[in-house]
Amino acid sequence: MSETKTLSDRIDALEARAMFQDDAIETLNKAITEQWRTIEALTRQLAALSERLRETETQAPGAADEPPPHY
Repeated sequence: MSETKTLSDRIDALEARAMFQDDAIETLNKAITEQWRTIEALTRQLAALSERLRETETQAPGAADEPPPHY
């Protein structure tokens, strides 16, 4: 009987550990998915800002070298 109880306790402990690990993996997966969404949004935003900067630089190539009108 003692051996059966010990095996049963070990199985219960392993099942509990497996459930905890499944929950931890799911939580980490959700966090990583959200981080990738954020990274993708920031990458798109950076690309758009870079394009705007390029457009601004090509529209007024000498404007940055000219002094302001109040000089």
